[in-house]
Amino acid sequence: MRLDKKKMIAATIVACTTLFIAIGIHEKKDTRKQLKFGATYMTMNNPYFVNMDENIEESVQAKGDILITRDPLQDQKKQNEQIKDMINEGIDVLFLQPVDRNKVRPALELCKKKHIPVFVIDSEVSDTEAVVSTIVSDNYDAGVQCAKDMMKKKTSANIIIVNQKALNSINERVKGFRDTIKGHPQYKIVEEKESAAEFEIAMKVMEKIIYEKKNYDVVMGGNDPIALGCIAAMQMTDKTDQVMVYGVDGSPDGKAMIKAGFLEGTAFKQWAVNCTCRHSNRTFNNTDVFSLCINNSLFKCI
Repeated sequence: MRLDKKKMIAATIVACTTLFIAIGIHEKKDTRKQLKFGATYMTMNNPYFVNMDENIEESVQAKGDILITRDPLQDQKKQNEQIKDMINEGIDVLFLQPVDRNKVRPALELCKKKHIPVFVIDSEVSDTEAVVSTIVSDNYDAGVQCAKDMMKKKTSANIIIVNQKALNSINERVKGFRDTIKGHPQYKIVEEKESAAEFEIAMKVMEKIIYEKKNYDVVMGGNDPIALGCIAAMQMTDKTDQVMVYGVDGSPDGKAMIKAGFLEGTAFKQWAVNCTCRHSNRTFNNTDVFSLCINNSLFKCI
């Protein structure tokens, strides 16, 4: 499921109304309950999720509320346990980016049983009964933008794709990239390797590709940590100046690597999560725009 900007705003408005009903905040004019928010992402070993959490925390704390964040380290069993712990700590709302869209079901069932509304961020879940809003990026378009930029700069390419098929968001990015070069035989995918969406693991995957002596001049990473891990591996062979590397996230590390001349581009989304609390009214507003960081145009949004 992908939402464009107008649909996302509309969905957020609906979510706000549902959240108001679900939490049952019926307060007097001059008093308001302090809410406790829970947040869990697939991993905090990714600057993208760290930045997202910081933005949410800033908005939550600005209204005198509390945010509890947990890191499951890409372990769905651990994430389910952490969600249970946060429920026991008394959270009123859960922000969720699941490790596994199917195996998170027990935690969602518990949220439903405890009447805790769930906002799924930048991913999807199979069981949506406890979910009041799913806010997802156009990950497909992120891959499209990377491919289009590559095609503008190169008349042909031998491409390595480093993917994580367990993550729907990365699959969509790769699909967007693939579909864009489809029908252009001068752009060839010579290898697609499975990785995890983390720097260290992607680095080891890329080391194996280098050892196999594949002929390539473009690397498409499923996210920024994957792309940066690939760059780190290539730096040991002095091949970075011969290869264009793309990522997705627009992370601070990714932007820094663009400035340093190692990363060609990173498709990114600009999140602005604002929690507005006025007596008995509470709204969540967000904008979600993909752009491409290229060379010096680091913060251009379209």
